Amino acid sequence: MRTKILYIGNQLSTHGFPISMIETLGPLLEERYEVVKASSLKNPMWRLLDMVYTFIQERREVQIVLIDTFSSLAFYFTCVIALLARFYNKPFIPILHGGNLPQRLQRSPLLSKRVFGHSFTNIAPSGYLHQAFSTAGFHTQLIPNYIHINSYAFKSRSKIIPRLLWVRAFHHTYNPEMAIRVVASLTPSYPAIQLCMVGPDKDGSMEQCKQLSVELGVADRIVFTGLLSKAEWIALSANYDIFMNTTNFDNTPVSVIEAMALGLPVVSTDAGGMPFLIDDGVDGRLVPQGDTEAFAAAITQLLEHPGNAFQLSQNARKKVELYDWEVVKNQWFEVIDGAISHSKEERTT
Repeated sequence: MRTKILYIGNQLSTHGFPISMIETLGPLLEERYEVVKASSLKNPMWRLLDMVYTFIQERREVQIVLIDTFSSLAFYFTCVIALLARFYNKPFIPILHGGNLPQRLQRSPLLSKRVFGHSFTNIAPSGYLHQAFSTAGFHTQLIPNYIHINSYAFKSRSKIIPRLLWVRAFHHTYNPEMAIRVVASLTPSYPAIQLCMVGPDKDGSMEQCKQLSVELGVADRIVFTGLLSKAEWIALSANYDIFMNTTNFDNTPVSVIEAMALGLPVVSTDAGGMPFLIDDGVDGRLVPQGDTEAFAAAITQLLEHPGNAFQLSQNARKKVELYDWEVVKNQWFEVIDGAISHSKEERTT
């Protein structure tokens, strides 16, 4: 009989939201464990109640609880489930998401201590969050975001042209307007420049970007696709030569890892965990957060020195091969098995 684990998170892709980690990691863990997941209800309150109900229903058979943990409203979901896990003496592991979690530690120190200070461990997908949580005194282990490397055909770009790709949800956190301003800045030097922006509108930012593109006179150079499936945007990426990440807050976004795997030279702001993912000038380019001119200059440098862009993309592919699931899965198995074993030892002493 396989070990049963409970995975708590937001399964909302059927409601038009991007696919979340519980929807990807959960099925992969079924290679080794029986995984019960909650919840897919759209309404936040009903979703929390479903999470609690599932926990209570499964508490006797579940050996460990994994909790996708965010910095905003869903942080309180983690607090509730962590409280239940402690009450029923079940080991739990928060899986940390989002570049704003260090700020959450500062805003909610008591709740943070009750959650992260009593977990078996905390899983950070980036050196950025690992450093922040370790510095705060919480036991934290680094397991990177993963991809299936064989799903990403590497395109060698020995020559590049000004065709830019941006893939993210339209939200002020990710500063999509910066991409529009960069295009406007580059247009005089590169009249044929094109930008494709892929992702759903989360807070009205897409409409703001469209309006800004008209105001700056570059509307005819920008395509907004809306939400695409992973397969769709990966196929689309073959038509573009530089990947843009304009975020104000970040962790280690999977979309950037995927771009590196595909051979797209990446230009990103240095927000949050990006310096832990990209080594500036070695496997990508980093520019100061919010600095449009520096971003445009980095793109110009790649366009004018294609040999450098080629080398960056080669190095990036080698780096993200270490993020392949076949490499990363053993880290997950080791942590989960260790938590279960530790819990059994505690019950027998």
